[in-house]
Amino acid sequence: MNFSRMTCEARPDRIRPLATLPVFLVLGGKRAVIAGGSAAAAWKAELLSAAGARVDVYAEEISIELRAVSVDPPGGTIAVHECAWTADDLKGAAVAVGAFEEDADAAAFAQAARAAAVPVNVIDRPAFCDFTFGAIVNRSPLVIGISTDGAAPVFAQAIRAKLEGLLPRRFAAWAAAAQSWRAAVKASGLSYAARRKFWQRFTAHAMRHTDGEPSQADFDGLLAEAKGQGAAAEYGSVTVVEAGLRDADLLTLRAVRALQLADVILFDERVSYDVLDFARREARKLLVTRGGFRRSGEADDVDALMTGLAKKGKHVVRLMGGDSYGSLQGKAPEETAASSAAAPASSAVRSGAAA
Repeated sequence: MNFSRMTCEARPDRIRPLATLPVFLVLGGKRAVIAGGSAAAAWKAELLSAAGARVDVYAEEISIELRAVSVDPPGGTIAVHECAWTADDLKGAAVAVGAFEEDADAAAFAQAARAAAVPVNVIDRPAFCDFTFGAIVNRSPLVIGISTDGAAPVFAQAIRAKLEGLLPRRFAAWAAAAQSWRAAVKASGLSYAARRKFWQRFTAHAMRHTDGEPSQADFDGLLAEAKGQGAAAEYGSVTVVEAGLRDADLLTLRAVRALQLADVILFDERVSYDVLDFARREARKLLVTRGGFRRSGEADDVDALMTGLAKKGKHVVRLMGGDSYGSLQGKAPEETAASSAAAPASSAVRSGAAA
């Protein structure tokens, strides 16, 4: 069956303008330069050291805080040079950070760093910065950065404190386990679909055991489950999500989880693009209806499309919108029945109400 006439690829504007681009620099073993010896410079030296950088500090006056952190750095070495910085000191650096009280000094340092092709940050001087430091939630290797582009640092710190309370500290151990197990999973002989199923099961298991430490038994059990599925792991799944009201904030947690796991999302024009914001960026999004109603024979076409995609190992979400939750109740069953014949895992999720 040719589905090209009943579907079209949706390319909603999912990325709104960003004040800054959040990036994570790999600084392990690389050189970082700090000019200035204040307490603020000491914090930046500690932060860069924690990221594995070899930190060279140039300052004629060294604060007590900076001397203390240089003696016991959290990661990479911190070498203190009790002299003024020079342009030659910037050569070969991965990043440069300045701590100055006068704008003229900040401008000179920023100009020298840029001439050496080194990204520069001048503490509390955004006009001279190529990058900024955000508030950090550290569950390394899980790291969350928060920025308000300098508009409200206190607000960013409040958000960080909120996230600190929400994220169990054991998440660090589970993230580290994922990092250490990735190579073994890749070499296990599992298909791509089965490997993805492994990581889905890993995530669910980690979320249920946030107070425990990951162990080899956890890995062995998850791997056995993935292998035990055999051919079933090659099948995808179909989940019917009744989006209901247009307010994306009313999506249930199950609906959000389904969208984040989807390979393909089939949606109609009643679905707000704000709802699609919750989907994986890599997921294909196909518009399958027009004008908020079904065309003659279209239900069968949608059912066939869903089952065909699921049999190819795709995780499909049928996202159904509407002006009210009640108006959708009669539409999901026929598609749910079709999905049940397509893959071992299928479900219907009703959204538009509190989770």
